[in-house]
Amino acid sequence: MQKIHLLSPRLANQIAAGEVVERPASVVKELLENAIDSGATRIEIDVESGGVKLIRVRDNGSGIAEKDLPLSLSRHATSKIEQLDDLEAVATLGFRGEALASIASVSRLAITSNISDDISQSQAHGWKAEAEGRDMAVNILPASHPRGTTVEVRDLFFNTPARRKFLRTENTEYKRIDEILRKLALSYFAIDFTLRNNGKVVHNFRAASTQLEQERRVASICGKAFMESALYVDVEAAGLRLWGWVGLPTFSRSQADLQHFFVNGRSIRDKLVTHAVRQAYQDVMYHGRHPAFVLYLELNAADIDVNVHPTKHEVRFRDSRTVHNFLFRSLHRAVADVRPGAELSGQGSSEHGPSEVAEKLNTPDATGRVEGSELNSSNQIYPHQTRMGLHANPSVTGAVVENVAEGMAVYQSLHEPSQASTHQTSLHQTPQNQEGVITLASCSDEEIPPLGFAIAQLKGIYILSENALGLVLVDMHAAHERITYEQMKQAFDADGIHSQPLLVPVTIAVSQSEADIGEEHQALFETLGFFLQRAGPESLMVRQVPAMLRDSDVEPLVRDVLSDLVAHGSSDRIRQHLNEIMATMACHCSVRANRKLSIPEMNALLRDMEATERSGQCNHGRTTWTQMSLDELDKLFLRGR
Repeated sequence: MQKIHLLSPRLANQIAAGEVVERPASVVKELLENAIDSGATRIEIDVESGGVKLIRVRDNGSGIAEKDLPLSLSRHATSKIEQLDDLEAVATLGFRGEALASIASVSRLAITSNISDDISQSQAHGWKAEAEGRDMAVNILPASHPRGTTVEVRDLFFNTPARRKFLRTENTEYKRIDEILRKLALSYFAIDFTLRNNGKVVHNFRAASTQLEQERRVASICGKAFMESALYVDVEAAGLRLWGWVGLPTFSRSQADLQHFFVNGRSIRDKLVTHAVRQAYQDVMYHGRHPAFVLYLELNAADIDVNVHPTKHEVRFRDSRTVHNFLFRSLHRAVADVRPGAELSGQGSSEHGPSEVAEKLNTPDATGRVEGSELNSSNQIYPHQTRMGLHANPSVTGAVVENVAEGMAVYQSLHEPSQASTHQTSLHQTPQNQEGVITLASCSDEEIPPLGFAIAQLKGIYILSENALGLVLVDMHAAHERITYEQMKQAFDADGIHSQPLLVPVTIAVSQSEADIGEEHQALFETLGFFLQRAGPESLMVRQVPAMLRDSDVEPLVRDVLSDLVAHGSSDRIRQHLNEIMATMACHCSVRANRKLSIPEMNALLRDMEATERSGQCNHGRTTWTQMSLDELDKLFLRGR
């Protein structure tokens, strides 16, 4: 008796439908992607009963010819690819040729299409194909239809009641459809999208050709608050281009629900991308919070494999390490270069297009890094000045100024104008009052720095400062902690990593593959201060560690680095651990609460904040300063009412 037999086309299609058609939103996704691939500039979507009763997608794309309609409902029939070489560089959203056949096997499907622009009342130029899940027979009939295609899917899962029982409520299924449309609307700005739910227009996204129109569409989908706190980035290097909007560290989420990443127009979820973004924000994001972003990565279609998963949510980069490093460098630099001046200048960007701050942050160098320039409140570039803070040239071991009062005296001297400096800011040229303290009244608008001038200290904790917009409140410990931390990191990078030999080498038992990775990346470990040696087929020996980590538990750290190298081809575990130590040292030696500061000392601290990367957050991700505009203050006291 023969045990192996061919499946019937109907059963094969229903098995495929289990992978492709999970719920009504899956149908909408497949139909919208087909419409986009057809070159449509206008797409209309109608749904009823959460998509179970009816899903209708209409487009003005290239249409389907009469002879191609039956084939369009056959499995593995597509116009997107023809040979293996085409699969190596897929530039369309769809390519497998199984979506329509899968949908038809679990619904009552009708496709009406026309490839001609010439429509006359006396003759129908379009054709209609009908198929039903029961026998998959296709009927072709003439039909009147403008250029483009309309696909109607009725009674989804009518012949698979078990699948229908797994569907959620009508409202839940509709929300999933709405989410699919939002993602595609974010990805394809040149297309008009209209969504009607039970006959009512819910979304009407107009085509966006200019950047201002694009920002308005993003704001309508992600919220105005996101755009008001977003930084526009555009970086290109090594055949890769990253552009879009990233939320400032102060705009974070409790969940990773506002993270949209597109590769060549395709929305994806990728561990490599998530890891790169998390690394870029690791020094400024509060614990447990998630960054928000809408980012677009463009690269050669041959450098990415989209044939990984039936839903096409996952991709595989051919050079994942290059992509990871490019994403990390670009976002890390963009986030680092946002200082108080940039944040204040960038407010309201969703209403007025990208700020000048964003444009100056988007100039990549030959390595793809985004080099930002510091700006004052009038968007004029002014050069960074060398400042000492509490740590005058801290050593790699983080030498601390023991006497805080002595350290603050350095701030006093910093506040005084330097005649020798060739790069003097307008601050050093502004007039002073009789006590030698610079005030807002003594400066023109162009001379007022972003964080303004200190006017008082509150409870020995907060600095009150007046700038052109109103009142600035600064947490002096958190701000000084960030300044000290950044200075320590710069000194550490300049001096390099000092290693210390171990009296008793540490032997680590690992798998053979991990031992191979450790041996292969021995040079990388050496640059990080470790001397790693293979001691056997499944063991590694650590003979030397960074001096700052001499009291740390080395074994788990090495294991984590090996794990990262296997998963991502790179690791920042060691540097992260070093940063944690420096962050702790910076916290302990920063100015404490109830330390009375003079006005010049407070002003010097504000100037350091304006010149320090990531100064908007302390080492733990907490906000260091906040702005209260005059309008906000007036509202508190009901002025003008």
